[in-house]
Amino acid sequence: MSFHSGEIAVQTQAGKREEAQKLCSVISDFIKPAAEEFLSTQELAIAATVDIHGQVWASLLTGQPGFIKVLNQQTLQISLDGSLIPTDPLYQNLHHNQNIGLLVIDLSNRRRSRFNGKAELDSNSIKIHVAQTFFNCPKYIQTRHIEKNITESREQSETFTRETLSEQNQLWITQADTFFIASFHPESGADASHRGGFPGFVKVINKRKLLFPDYAGNNMFQTFGNLLINPHAGLLFIDFETGNILQLIGKAKVIWDAERLNEFAGAERLVEFEIEQVLETKNASPLRWRFGEYSPANPE
Repeated sequence: MSFHSGEIAVQTQAGKREEAQKLCSVISDFIKPAAEEFLSTQELAIAATVDIHGQVWASLLTGQPGFIKVLNQQTLQISLDGSLIPTDPLYQNLHHNQNIGLLVIDLSNRRRSRFNGKAELDSNSIKIHVAQTFFNCPKYIQTRHIEKNITESREQSETFTRETLSEQNQLWITQADTFFIASFHPESGADASHRGGFPGFVKVINKRKLLFPDYAGNNMFQTFGNLLINPHAGLLFIDFETGNILQLIGKAKVIWDAERLNEFAGAERLVEFEIEQVLETKNASPLRWRFGEYSPANPE
């Protein structure tokens, strides 16, 4: 597998080009047995898709173990039976643009795997024809354990659309230790990724702007490479105790200014995110998680 021009440019600027090139071998274009075994027990995934206006969205998918199945070495199937939020734009997005990035993550043991490719829709499932797949390292994942599933008794989901963050949204974000980011390259496709740190690692500059650090990672820079070519991005925050989610769409700018990096311990780059739309959904997921412990990799 090879990297696109944006990824190569960021790898070069970060001084990690040689390390990144060595990692090409971990990226596969087919689903390996270890990934199939991993998927059979998973209940949480994040999907990256692109809407008709070119906006990039990060969407939450949850289900019973096995709701993501391997049909063959090239194809996954996601059951949408109860896993897709009715107001989420994911399904509609895929009607206009088949590109999809899928991050499947197990918070209980800090394992995650990415699957990027093209989607094929039917009435109750999404098939993904995989072009790239690989496991990620466990860095910055806070452990959480699924505490209960309240599918039968939970209230209906309710969605609110805004152009800016409410005061409650701002407080939520400043207390978050985890979020997910979706990005898109017009030729290489969509990608979903995880970001984590101690609470406060995402700063609310104002009701339209966020600032967050980028710590040392796998040196492939898929997200930043995409953002260099296409600044449109989507963020997803999950309230793990209530099942509420916050989806933000807007534009991301990577900041390399050494002086500004001092604002965050351990930061190697910063990202400034300009918000264009906010989607807040209450009771988005039937799952609830109990906090375990912070990642030992989180910068102090």
